[in-house]
Amino acid sequence: MPKSKPSRRALLIVNPKARRGTGSIAAAVNVMSRGGMTVIEERASGNETLSDLIRRRAPDFDLVVLGGGDGTLNIAAAGLVDAGLPLGVLPLGTANDFARTVGIPPDPVKAASLIVTGALSPIDLGEVNGHLFFNVASIGFSAELAADLTQQAKKRWGKLGYAIVAARLLARSQLFSAYLDHDGTTEKIRTMQVSVGNGRHYGGGMTVEESATADDGMLDFYSLEVDHWWRLLALLPSLRKGTHGRWDDVRAFRTTEVTIRTSKPRPVNTDGELITTTPAHFRIRPQALQVFTPKS
Repeated sequence: MPKSKPSRRALLIVNPKARRGTGSIAAAVNVMSRGGMTVIEERASGNETLSDLIRRRAPDFDLVVLGGGDGTLNIAAAGLVDAGLPLGVLPLGTANDFARTVGIPPDPVKAASLIVTGALSPIDLGEVNGHLFFNVASIGFSAELAADLTQQAKKRWGKLGYAIVAARLLARSQLFSAYLDHDGTTEKIRTMQVSVGNGRHYGGGMTVEESATADDGMLDFYSLEVDHWWRLLALLPSLRKGTHGRWDDVRAFRTTEVTIRTSKPRPVNTDGELITTTPAHFRIRPQALQVFTPKS
């Protein structure tokens, strides 16, 4: 009699603060269980971070399943890399930009099915001042947006919350000076925002660069060097498509490493979380994680 295939043990961590995190995920867990997995949900205790929890429990599991949005992935990134376990994603956040980048369905039940049947793909991560990120890190306008967009607003308004707060910020936005060190050159710029992307999507509908992927081994940089807020409105369709690099007042290039310096420390927004400040040293971490994605 042939031996039955041993069950894969999945460590499930759900962020209850994610926009859909308070709803039942029983159907998604059922899909994984019927797919031959033993799913065990755990929560961080005391002052333990998600990364701490993953590191502590990793020896007892074969994969990690995270239920949450891009912020959840961000704060778990270091633990995921240290553990070296495959990652499954149940999109429960507001924007779920990483899931969109790699083709994970927005429906948690369909995403659970993908974890059972999908392929493992190597995924790059970005790094800024030692902090890892999945999608994009920004300085300027979007960092101010992240500071002003509360958890309550995201839960109540979803993606519309980004637009409401962004419109208010545009009215008082100003350019700032920065120095870029990359590929053996130093450039001084005046900008409204600089962004360094690893994946393709960010900010609930924006695109870093139309051809960017999360596994191309490159960072995509752009700087919005616009004079007036209405110019940014004109750029908006291109920012959504990822074609803004063709505009004269947008500086764009690809690299594996860049440092951004400002006269006074400015916050850096990584996947919607304000994690560090300038000076900011960015680099690519190629093939840092294995993620369940659709079969090609």
